[in-house]
Amino acid sequence: MAFEKIALIKKRIIPTLLYKDFTLVKGVSFHSWRRIGSVMQAVKVYNMREVDELAFFDITATADGREPDFNLVDEFADECFMPLTVGGGIRDVEDIRRLLKCGADKVSINSAAVTNPGIVRNGADKFGSQCIMVSIDAKKSDQNKYEVVTHSGTKPTGISPAKLAKEMECLGAGEIIITSVDNDGTMAGYDIELIKSVVDAVSIPVIASGGAGNFQHMKEAFCCGASAAAAASIFHFTEMTPLETKRFLKDSGINVRI
Repeated sequence: MAFEKIALIKKRIIPTLLYKDFTLVKGVSFHSWRRIGSVMQAVKVYNMREVDELAFFDITATADGREPDFNLVDEFADECFMPLTVGGGIRDVEDIRRLLKCGADKVSINSAAVTNPGIVRNGADKFGSQCIMVSIDAKKSDQNKYEVVTHSGTKPTGISPAKLAKEMECLGAGEIIITSVDNDGTMAGYDIELIKSVVDAVSIPVIASGGAGNFQHMKEAFCCGASAAAAASIFHFTEMTPLETKRFLKDSGINVRI
């Protein structure tokens, strides 16, 4: 991977907001969801904390057969003073257009990247690769191999994350976010092997997701080539903040924005 090409780009910390049944939630391995508050409240908190970016995922929209909640996105995007990525329920280029019009800076395409990969090429052609993130959720199979899963982790695909990431890059995706379903919400650390397999497969930025529990975990993700670290539990359930995270990383030699 062309890690050297992006080595000088500052690394990003991206809090993630997971939305389900009209509220924000956080679970473990895509189960056991706990309610953690309102979207607007979280956006205002992260505004004050001056985070690099914010990601919002409607985690059941696709499984429920719903389109993105454009009214909700339009409402909280007006209060979001940082780059915003929105995912969940995206089915076609018109959904992408509407989300960008509502105020999203980027869209994150997950299940549709597998079921309708043309949406990635069409979206990149129409709006630019910088607007198109592909979100890949992966589990370890019984054979100890990584496998992409879709529809909130419920549908196995038989596809390797690295292979899918490379295909999405070829279609025009500007960024990949790779989430370990097994590690998600455990706060036991990112799956470094999984992240590195995707980093090595592509030359576009890769965002590590799933398992961050302390600052050291994020450092490990960056040291294996991730361009950004996404996290939720560490910011929702501990007193650690994005700014404290970046100060630790900067002191550790990681090139981050302060």
